[in-house]
Amino acid sequence: MTGLTGVAGSAGLGNASASGSVSGSQTTTPFAGMFRSMVDQTNALDQKAAETVTGLLNGQGVDIHEAMIATQKADMAFELALQVRNKAVAAYQQMMGMQF
Repeated sequence: MTGLTGVAGSAGLGNASASGSVSGSQTTTPFAGMFRSMVDQTNALDQKAAETVTGLLNGQGVDIHEAMIATQKADMAFELALQVRNKAVAAYQQMMGMQF
């Protein structure tokens, strides 16, 4: 799942200051930008899976293991995006429930 390593491996978000920058030469991506990138990568993996399955069904020289790997990558990317979305919604709901 090389397409999502930049998204899943970005642990620098916890080190961001209030202005949104990280000490040193690293730059951070806002959560919305990171989530959009993850959704785009998930969509690309889904399209590749659809192409390989279509190629397999049409007999265009696609092996069954290639189609299965592509569909599993797309499934895992979708599950990751869904869990990130669920955690973000839960955090938002928890913040909205706080009383000041």
